Amino acid sequence: MPGRGVRLAGVIGDTVRRRLVPLAHRDLRLFFAGEAASLLGSAMASLALSFAVLGAGGSGRELGLVMAARILPMVVLMPAGGVLADRLGPRRMMVAGDLIRCLGQAALAVALMSGRPPTVVFAVLAVISGTGEACYLPARGAVVPRVAAAGRQYEGKLQDANALGGLAQSLATVSGPALAGLAVAAAGPGPVIALDAATYAFSAIMLARLAVDDSPAASGGGSEAAALRAGWREFRSRGWLWVSTLQFTLFNMLVWAPFLVLGPVVAHDRLGGALDWGIIMACYGAGSVAGGLALVGGRRAWRRPLAVATFATLGWALPSAALAAGLPVPLVGAAALVAGVGAAVSGALYAMVNQRHLPAAVLARVTSFTAVGAFALGPAGLAAAGPAADLAGAGPVLAFGAAWQAVTALLVLALPAIRRLPLAPDTAPAPEPAPAAGRTGRT
Repeated sequence: MPGRGVRLAGVIGDTVRRRLVPLAHRDLRLFFAGEAASLLGSAMASLALSFAVLGAGGSGRELGLVMAARILPMVVLMPAGGVLADRLGPRRMMVAGDLIRCLGQAALAVALMSGRPPTVVFAVLAVISGTGEACYLPARGAVVPRVAAAGRQYEGKLQDANALGGLAQSLATVSGPALAGLAVAAAGPGPVIALDAATYAFSAIMLARLAVDDSPAASGGGSEAAALRAGWREFRSRGWLWVSTLQFTLFNMLVWAPFLVLGPVVAHDRLGGALDWGIIMACYGAGSVAGGLALVGGRRAWRRPLAVATFATLGWALPSAALAAGLPVPLVGAAALVAGVGAAVSGALYAMVNQRHLPAAVLARVTSFTAVGAFALGPAGLAAAGPAADLAGAGPVLAFGAAWQAVTALLVLALPAIRRLPLAPDTAPAPEPAPAAGRTGRT
């Protein structure tokens, strides 16, 4: 028995060391530190913002409008952000996006610590933060492969770079809501928003220190419209890409937006308020950490990564279903835990497939199209969640979202273009042409 215990401890130790190997690489470490800090601040700020709006007398409808105000500039401006990232260098655009978001959150913190701002102030400053996101997100899609290409190379480094980004998100989702719940209860939302502004500044510093190639991926010749058209041709020519984007568009509108708006409302009215909502979201983050750790430092060759990613999205149906069923916090948290595992796995694998299959010269632009597609109907979902709950009740709205996610994920998984796509174009025959648009409903 002692010998068996020693062997087990050795296996666990080897696994942990293997998972931590990527952080020995300077650029991966800096990238992870910046992502982890800014995402932690964002996770805390998201909860603080929700309860700041509610605490200022706002309703679920007004909370949805504030959330929509942040997403609208992302939808409108992200294609231009993708063009600029390809033409000016993606790291420069990420730094610019961080600084814009820092400005918006700093102004919101001042407004909150000065009194109870009206909803219009929340909305205007949310637009500023959304503009920063429009600069940051397309560029991030192009920076990750460059981070993986810098320094010493090893098998699976690109997967590690994507998984570390997902792990940063996961760690933030675990600790951010719980910390924010305590901080909001102790000091109010203003200091939490101020901390978020500081984390964006830290992220910009970490990005500036990366020793990666930041040369433009695309020529500066030609008009912005022509550059957008070139990116659009790359996007629409890949059926698996636009089908996946469509799936996420409808997911964000019908599943995630109602969950984000009505979840805090249910917690406020039926559960224990900000603290219980923080616990639920922390469970989601814990699942994401587990999923991220399973990918970081791993060397598994995913033969059909898009099929695995799509299957993992089934987990997103569970938290909405648990809230709709009126389950207690421990069971809602367990559902969120499973959803978090799926989120980490699907996010990392989707990103890696895009980076392997898309030309580097258009990667930021195509990333902007996928991000715009994913967020396009999010404002409508956020704005409509409150009124829909007023008409039908929060439970039925959440239950519909859960059913939608389960059915559409299975439908998309049944498509050959999704099931058969290999990890890289040269590892298997080309995937079959995309099915007709009417056969699926996934963003």
